[in-house]
Amino acid sequence: MHIIDALKETKEQTLRYFELSSDEMKKNYGDGKWTIRQILNHIADAETVLYDRIRRCIAEPRQVLWGFEQDEWAKNLDYDTFPLHLNIAIYSSVREAIIYLADKFYESHGHKEFVHSRLGLRTLKQEFDKVAEHNRKHLHQIEKALTLAPQMKTF
Repeated sequence: MHIIDALKETKEQTLRYFELSSDEMKKNYGDGKWTIRQILNHIADAETVLYDRIRRCIAEPRQVLWGFEQDEWAKNLDYDTFPLHLNIAIYSSVREAIIYLADKFYESHGHKEFVHSRLGLRTLKQEFDKVAEHNRKHLHQIEKALTLAPQMKTF
């Protein structure tokens, strides 16, 4: 699938989940796993981090860019209560900017590199692809949480 199609498709799917009921938002996909609400807040935060990396790679390639500790963000930003109406707006607008940059630079600048603090050398194309892949992975977790048996423990 072309990167633009993947970015648009995962955006549309993700936006629908921000509209779930508060009871559905409390569901998780396994014991000790994040709730749907926490996943959506994480997706929005991860989107901003990946967007920053993409912009830095385009503007100033070969930088060292730091990873982030997702569990620390979830805890310290209190994903259980962080307002989803803020993150839906952030997610939607940042994703539109990523789609714009992918359309403009994916092919022409995809070879540009940066150094990820944990993963090592990466390319701009890899980072664009990661946006869609990361989002898709979390969509599967949300789908799993919504389809688990009613006796599944929710938080």
